[in-house]
Order: sequence, then C-alpha cells, then structure tokens
Amino acid sequence: YAKAQASTGGVAGNFDYFVTGSAQTFDGYREHSAGHQIRLNSNVGYQFSPMLETRFYLNATKTKQEIPGEVSKAQALDSPESANPGWVAQDQQRNVDSIRIANKTTARVGETTVDFGVFYNNRHVKHPIFQWLDYTVDDYGGFVRAVDERQLGGMRNRLIVGGNIHNGELDTEQFVNVGGQKGALASSYVDTSENVSLYAENSLYIQPNVALIAGVQYLYATRERQDRFLSNGDQSGSSDFDLWSPKIGVLWEINPDWQVFGNVSRSAEVPSYDTNNFAAASTSTLKAQTATTYEIGTRGQIANIRWDVSAYRADIEDELQCLTTGPFSACSPINADNTVHQGIEAGIDAAIGQSFFADGDSLNLTAAYTLNDFFFDGDALYGDNELPGVPKHYLRTELIYKHPQGFYAGPNVEWSPESYYADNANSLTVDSFTLLNFRIGYDAGSGWSAYLEGRNLSDEHYISTVAIAGTASPTSEIFNSGTGRSVNAGVRLRW
Repeated sequence: YAKAQASTGGVAGNFDYFVTGSAQTFDGYREHSAGHQIRLNSNVGYQFSPMLETRFYLNATKTKQEIPGEVSKAQALDSPESANPGWVAQDQQRNVDSIRIANKTTARVGETTVDFGVFYNNRHVKHPIFQWLDYTVDDYGGFVRAVDERQLGGMRNRLIVGGNIHNGELDTEQFVNVGGQKGALASSYVDTSENVSLYAENSLYIQPNVALIAGVQYLYATRERQDRFLSNGDQSGSSDFDLWSPKIGVLWEINPDWQVFGNVSRSAEVPSYDTNNFAAASTSTLKAQTATTYEIGTRGQIANIRWDVSAYRADIEDELQCLTTGPFSACSPINADNTVHQGIEAGIDAAIGQSFFADGDSLNLTAAYTLNDFFFDGDALYGDNELPGVPKHYLRTELIYKHPQGFYAGPNVEWSPESYYADNANSLTVDSFTLLNFRIGYDAGSGWSAYLEGRNLSDEHYISTVAIAGTASPTSEIFNSGTGRSVNAGVRLRW
C-alpha cells in the first residue's frame, strides 16, 4: 500500500482557494483485491462583501478496483486471504471515472441567512460482475435554505425553510461476462429519477433555554425505466411517490454547554432508481419505506468530558431490503413487513489525567458505542426474527497519551462481542470478534508530522461484512473476510 497527497491553498484579497490531490495504490489483503485511485478536490471562493459570498467546487476521481467476491463462512475464516474463484474467473472489478462541479452562495440580509447552489455529477462505471455492466450516471440539481433568527412576541425564534432538487439519469448496457470481457448484449435501458423535497422547521423558545420544535418535509419522487433490449420482454415502466414527514420535539439547554432533547418524527425513503424491474411484480410494486422514530438524548461538555448520547426506536413499514439470491446475480430488492430498529448511540471524549510525566501532557479516552436491536415485528414469513447484517453491540475505544511537544501513542480496540445473523431466517450467524490496534506518532502542529499504526495486531480471522440473504446455509457465499494484521506509516510536510 502506498499513498501520496499534496495540498495547497491561499488568499488573495477577496479570493481564496484550496486544492488537494492524492494518488494511492494497494495490493489488497485478499487475492484479486488490488486497486488504485487518483483524486482531485478543489474549491475557490470570493467574498463580495460581509453579506455575500460564493464558492465553486471541482472534484474528480479515477478508481480501478478488483473485487474478490463473497465466500462461504468457512472459507472467510479459514482462508481469509482467498478470493471466490468464480469472481476471479470473471475478473470482477469496479472501475469509476467521476467528476463533480458545484456552487454554493451565501447571502445575509438582516436576521436571515440564505444558502443556495447547484451541482452536476457525472460517473462512468465499467463494472464486470455477474454480467459486464457499462453505465453512465448523470446527476444534477440544486438547493435553497434560509435560516431566520429573530424575536417573536418577546421570544427567541429560529425558522429554517428550504428545498432540494436532485434528478438523474442512468444509461446502462449489460453484457455477458466472458472471462472479464464483454460478450453478447444482455440488456439495455435508461433509468431516470426526479426528487423534489420541501421542508420547514421552527424552534420557538418558550423559555430562554427551552425550545419547542415543529417541522415537516414533503417529498415528490418519480422512477422511470425505458427498456431498449426487448428480446426478453419490455421491462419499461414508471412509479411515483408523494410523501409527507412531520416532526415535533423539544430542546432544553441546561446551560450553554449542555443540551437535552427529544423528538418524534416521520421519515420516508424511496427505492433507488436502479432497483425497479417493471417486468416483475415483486419489484415493480416496491413501496417507499416509511418510519416513525422516537428519540431522546443529551450532548454537551463538563470540564474535560464531552459526550453525545441518544436512545431511539423506529417503527418501520415496508423496510427496503436487497437479498442475495445467488452467487452470479444482483441482489433482489424487496419490501419487508413491519420491522423495528431501536438502540443507543453513545460517544464520549474525556481527558482522564494530566501532567503524568510533563506539564501539559494528558491521557485521553475516546469511545463510541452502538446498540442495534433490530427485528421483524410479526412478519408473515420471519415472525419476530432479528434483522440480519448488523452486530447488536459494537464498541470502538481508544486510550492515547499526548505529550505537549507533539508525541502521542496508545492502543485502540474494536469489539463486536456477540454473534449476529446473516439471513432473515436466522439460520446462520456471523461470529463475534475483537481487534487490537496501536498507533504512535509525532505532530507538533507545524513543519512535519509522522505516524506508525498497527491494526489487528493479533491477526484475528473475522468477517467484516455480509451480503444478507432470505435463508442462508453453511455453504452460502455471502461473507467478506476482514483484513489481517497490517502496519502502515506516513510522513506529512507543511510549509
């Protein structure tokens, strides 16, 4: 693995700019997982006055990536570096050339701030997988967002209103994959999508430190396919969605550094515009996923301790799932029956000690924990089974020593303490794992910095991701092994 990156920026009068470019290449931990990437990110801004400024963005990326493919659980754990032979025989890859241009302008008028902008994104994807996919994506759109803060009836009020347009076209040709080369044409179609959303949210402070919050979002979306390859039937079709998502909540600012909040909100997610297959009733009738979410939480800082903790429950209808049905096919999108996502998201950052060896040094603890209690709720096929693909508990924590002259060192741990399921039928599990990592470095804030990091130092064999299935068996090829022991180092120069 090797990566090089260079950045530069500057200010000239009312102009400013920043440009960063990077190139990386890697052999990959698994067989047939090598790749390389070149990336450019840049922006230039101009301030007309303290009340008006604009910024233009240009981002470009070229990626070439081999795909090792999912394997059986036994192969993933016993031979984690190996690839799926079928994927290697088809030379499966994902190669993407993309460019994105955008503008954002900010205007301030009295007590109101307005942001608005436009964007265009083009991606050309050459993707030999179960078939040889060659497609171009053109996305374009714009947004406007206004924030108004003023007194209403002697009470502080904050109103946010806005809208987004995000439209796109996906022009696809699929060919038979013959050893990684294009064979006969298998399908050809154009998918188009339109997404228009409008939203408003108002926070009224009925007390100096207590706000009542109410909001609503409206989404109109269309999905359309025009089939150009008719020898296997006409798979053209269209669908549209009208969705409202209201929200109410309360915010209590106990002090300037400590907040407590609670809210109830509706949300909606429409199928992505490449998932509809209008020749099959199971997918041509895909519904939007909707949910009602209840959330309470707190965030803040006291002395050297910062935290962000929330608990939530989402009652979901028609959850969108994409289920693996075979090793040489795309996953099949479905709507599940009622499901529940509930859990806890907690993060903490604390300086637990200072001045151990020198004035100004510190020992810092950071931790992020998630509880993911996801399950079907009386599903006709799966009953109250757990939803697959996500560990129920996950903890990442780091204890690091920092010296005032720039030296730092410490271990971190990633821990998934319980097995979780790989399929809706709850017939096959993903094992628990613990990863021990360590990093050491020097960064005095100017001039140069360097680091050395070791990951998975115990070289544990584990499964990093799973392609979920309806019902899996021990031979199901749905698992991706995690990376074994690795060491990387880097140096950064600044001037």
